[in-house]
Amino acid sequence: MSGESRIKGLCIKASPLGESGRLITVLTDEQGIIRLAAPGARRPKSSLAAATPLTYLSFQIFGNRSLKSVRQIKILKSYNGLGKNIECLAAAQAITELTFLLVGNNDKQQSYLSSVLVHLDRIYEYNNQNKEDFKMLSMSIQSLIHLLAIGGINIPVNFCCKTGDPIIPPIGNWDWQCHYLPNEGFSTIEDTESVLKVNASEIALLQRLLFPELPIKSNGSLLGPKKVWLRILSIVESWISAQLEKELSSLKMLRDFYR
Repeated sequence: MSGESRIKGLCIKASPLGESGRLITVLTDEQGIIRLAAPGARRPKSSLAAATPLTYLSFQIFGNRSLKSVRQIKILKSYNGLGKNIECLAAAQAITELTFLLVGNNDKQQSYLSSVLVHLDRIYEYNNQNKEDFKMLSMSIQSLIHLLAIGGINIPVNFCCKTGDPIIPPIGNWDWQCHYLPNEGFSTIEDTESVLKVNASEIALLQRLLFPELPIKSNGSLLGPKKVWLRILSIVESWISAQLEKELSSLKMLRDFYR
């Protein structure tokens, strides 16, 4: 059939289309966010029923119009089980919300989808150990920091936004402070526009979140107490709000869970 091709992507939204179809929104490497028609996907036993949010799929698509249609679907991985815990669901939804803000149509970002899948894998494999465990909070924060960096609006934590000098936090010096400005970043110089002051340990923790792995102590526990991670969440929230003029509703759900 003319215009037939195969793509891989993560379904991030699905809505009814016609009497029995679905309109699915898919994150891909090649074309950014695309929308596809899945005819009959809501019918019982439909071969296209797998076209649901948080499912990584391989699609056979066809058509020459702007809205192409799905012919075949193969499930590569399903993340539907993320709804098992409120914190896991909120973390996954935060990734989806941010993706809609950062990635456009025909927006080729070769490493964005792979990074999303890495973080969804972590969330999916998460096993809450006890009521005091707040690892999911840190995992969610790190996923957003990574995706912001790939999307080109990373939080500038390594250089002073006023002088351009490197920020080298003197760990152990409790008199040292860095000033956070949601529209600019972090300044080692006091500024009246600052909304938050962070100490050396907090800025060092933020800097470490740019690395692939979470900051873990030698005994296996997470660096930093929960109250510090909630402060970092506030920084991420305000940065997204200032840079993208939009708040992520899922982060409020995450914050409420860990209070």
